[in-house]
Amino acid sequence: MHIPINLWNPTSGLPIPWVLLTAWLLGMLHGITPDEHTWPITFSYAIGSYSRRGGLMAGLSFSLAFTVQRGIASELAYLALARWMENPHIDAVVYVIVGIAMAAAGFYIRTRGAVIHLHGLETHRHDYDELREIPPQLAMVHGFLAGWGFGSFALILYTVLAPSMHSAWWGWAPGVMFGLGTTLVQALAGMLFGHWMTRLGFSAGTIRRIAQSTAGTTLWWGGWAFVTAGTVSLIRPAWTSWAIVTPLKIHNLHTLGIGFVLVTFTVLIVGFGSLWRAVKWAKHRPVRS
Repeated sequence: MHIPINLWNPTSGLPIPWVLLTAWLLGMLHGITPDEHTWPITFSYAIGSYSRRGGLMAGLSFSLAFTVQRGIASELAYLALARWMENPHIDAVVYVIVGIAMAAAGFYIRTRGAVIHLHGLETHRHDYDELREIPPQLAMVHGFLAGWGFGSFALILYTVLAPSMHSAWWGWAPGVMFGLGTTLVQALAGMLFGHWMTRLGFSAGTIRRIAQSTAGTTLWWGGWAFVTAGTVSLIRPAWTSWAIVTPLKIHNLHTLGIGFVLVTFTVLIVGFGSLWRAVKWAKHRPVRS
C-alpha cells in the first residue's frame, strides 16, 4: 500500500510506521529550518566549543535533551493534554525561561572571577581574556527547556501524530522520533560550526578566546531578546500574531514571525556580528596560545 509522506499537512490515522517516519522527517526539517528553539542555542554552544568534536557534543547534548522533552510532551498529548500545551501563554513563558537561562549562561562564560561592564554588543573585561569553558550540562538544560516551545511542528506532533498511536504505551514514540530527526541535523550543524572555528587560521589560544567571547555575547544578548519577546507576548498577545506570509509550503518558512526575528537577531546580528568583531580584534592584537 502506497501512502505518500505529507510534511505540510499530515493526516491522522496513518499506519504506525508512517507516523514514526513522518515524525522523524519533520524533526529533520525542524532542525534545518530557522527555528528559534534550536539554532540560537546550537550556534552559541557549538561556536563556543571551537572544535569538531566539541561542536558535535554540543549539538548532541542540546538535541538529546530536546528529544527527551519531546517524548514526554508527545505522551502527554496522547493523554489528551495537547490543548493545554497549545495555550499561547505557554510559548511566551518558555521564551522568558529560555531567555533567562541563555543570559545566565552568557554571564557565566563572561565572568571568570571578574566584574564586567556592558558596552554595546560586547561584554568587556580585559578585551578578550580567556573566559570560562561551556559545560555540556548547560546545553542539555537549554535543550529540555526550549523543547516546551509550541510552534507549527509541535502542533502537528501533538495533535496529529501522537494521537495516532494505538496505545498509551507508545504515545511517546512520535516525539522521540521527531527529536532524533532534529538531533541528526543539529549535531551535524554543531560539528560544522566547531570545525569552522578551527579553520580561522589563528593559534589555539586565540581561537579559544574568539569562540568563548562569541558564545558568551550571543547567549547574553540573545537571552535578553527572548525575555523581551516573551514579556511582550504576555502583555500584548495580539502583537505576536504579526507575520509575513511567504509562498513556501514549509513550516518555519511559510510564516515569518517573532520566531524568525529572534533567530535573525540572535544568530545573524549578534552571533556573526560578535564573531566578526572578535576575528578583527585577533588580526590586530594576537595573543599567545
